[in-house]
Amino acid sequence: MTATQPGSGFRTSTKATSAQKRAPWILLAPFLALFVLTFIIPIISALFQSFTTVDREGLFGEDGVTGRFAGFDNYVTALNDAGFVGSIWRMLLFGIVQVPVMIVLCTILALLLESASARWPAFFRAVYFMPYGVPGVIATILWSFLYVPGLSPIVSLLQSMGLQPDFLGANSVLWSIANIVTWTYTGYNMLIIVAQLKSIPGEVYEAAKMDGANAFQVAWRIQIPLIAPALVLTTVFSIIGTLQLFAEPQILSTVAPAIDTEYTPNYAAYTNAFAFNEYGVASAQAVIIALAAFILSFAFLALTNRAPKNERDQRKRAKRDGLEARRALQTRGTSATGSRPATGVANRSTTTGAAPRLQADSKGAEA
Repeated sequence: MTATQPGSGFRTSTKATSAQKRAPWILLAPFLALFVLTFIIPIISALFQSFTTVDREGLFGEDGVTGRFAGFDNYVTALNDAGFVGSIWRMLLFGIVQVPVMIVLCTILALLLESASARWPAFFRAVYFMPYGVPGVIATILWSFLYVPGLSPIVSLLQSMGLQPDFLGANSVLWSIANIVTWTYTGYNMLIIVAQLKSIPGEVYEAAKMDGANAFQVAWRIQIPLIAPALVLTTVFSIIGTLQLFAEPQILSTVAPAIDTEYTPNYAAYTNAFAFNEYGVASAQAVIIALAAFILSFAFLALTNRAPKNERDQRKRAKRDGLEARRALQTRGTSATGSRPATGVANRSTTTGAAPRLQADSKGAEA
């Protein structure tokens, strides 16, 4: 069965139309298959395992292994683990310090590279982005040589000046990890901000120059407000990445005794899963980490998407005025409804009584 389109000599069949409808799904099929296999199924598996536990008979389970439904026991065990809860608070402290420092640094680099007086911006963009291309394990190994006394030229230089730095001590190793993370991801976040800066129309800069704005005023009053979406995006990515910190502390634990197997939430889940074979507890910890990342990201987005104070005040005033106006209309309508019958009677009586008086007055005038 074919149908001829008016005004053309082409015929479109029903089969061709259905094939066109199937074409997008066929093209998306490889992505959807990988997405389901690598994202959806692991999440469902982790949720399922977080509510189950394994009972082993014998010292190593050689007499049998049975699984059973555990309810929320794994979550209770995870939250009662002082090391795991302490690692979450440690990562919150890490994020409060490291994330703002990195965002400020990558913003400054992006503004400098996109300034009119910047020289060789493409070269320096590649140089700043290069650390992101180094795998996290390799980057941590490289930085460990700069932290270990006797191997680090930085430590030797500071010791020659009379200082005794301890980059791997209990009070400083967290910030040594923060330094590695900042070095790795600043260039990546910088490119996101640079892409947002390039989308600003040139007419905006020309208008600012005509108004006499200097470079600092252009950056503070024009560029930074316009790149706010990129700043929010990079901050959310950094918040999520903070709770997922794993490779850096695991590699540094070989040279830093202050790093234990529960130094970060991800490290604690990894230890329970592959060192103690507590897959249910590890899955519960992974779910808690995901929920914490979601709550923090949602709270940050809600905070940044709030309207300015003057707009919120205007909305409150408009809402209050609207309520008062509705109440006044309701009150006026109620009073008008209640007075109509009396008013009608008074008018009728007044009109009825006025007619004889007018007639009497007219007769008296004629007499």
